Amino acid sequence: MKRVTGIGGIFFKAKDAPSLQAWYKRHLGIDVQAWGGTAFSWTDAEGKPVAGTTVWSIGSEAGDHFAPSTAPFMVNYRVEDLHALVKALKQEGCSVLEKIDESEYGKFAWVIDPEGNKVELWQPPEGQ
Repeated sequence: MKRVTGIGGIFFKAKDAPSLQAWYKRHLGIDVQAWGGTAFSWTDAEGKPVAGTTVWSIGSEAGDHFAPSTAPFMVNYRVEDLHALVKALKQEGCSVLEKIDESEYGKFAWVIDPEGNKVELWQPPEGQ
């Protein structure tokens, strides 16, 4: 079974999220949207679009989306078979959060690494 196949997103907290979002937009040209981030579309070597995106987002340090981790970041990893991976991680003794979300955006689960960082696992919907 393949486990991680790529990075689906990078999320981090900021003391002043709107100002930091504006800095990245102005100085690095990142097209920060009203929701606080952007989705980078994947392309092939010739620049032609292929299925897939990587999300980049800055949120308020007051948010609790990364809980129970206290880290100021969270990485979202793409996986092929979320349920099989969650089962394997549990069998290996990993700290897997019980909740699995399924929506039009795909399937999501979370594991806590040995240093207490929350790691998001994402199985994208078919075609992405």
